[in-house]
Amino acid sequence: MSLSITVTNDVRDGVEESVVLVDGEVDVSNADQLRDAIDARLEAGTARVVVDLSDVPYIDSTGIGVLVGAAHRAGEKNVRLEVARPQRNVARVLGLLGVGADLNIRES
Repeated sequence: MSLSITVTNDVRDGVEESVVLVDGEVDVSNADQLRDAIDARLEAGTARVVVDLSDVPYIDSTGIGVLVGAAHRAGEKNVRLEVARPQRNVARVLGLLGVGADLNIRES
């Protein structure tokens, strides 16, 4: 399955943020693309990186590992990483794995 990633910059609540909009299924075959996109935003020095999963119907353990690893790298750089608008199935898996607090999940 192909994965499409679009990055935009915005200001929300007075804070500069990069939004990584992900479209498609995230799995072992393409998780490195997601990792590279997030890491590029972490290196850019933005105060907040938001990974928008509203167009992701499925994410496997490799993709979740990418998100958790990115959250830890963000913390080391004093950048807030947030996962926004996960679809119900994705949110359920994240909840079952107990990584919601690490990923600062938001619905909007």
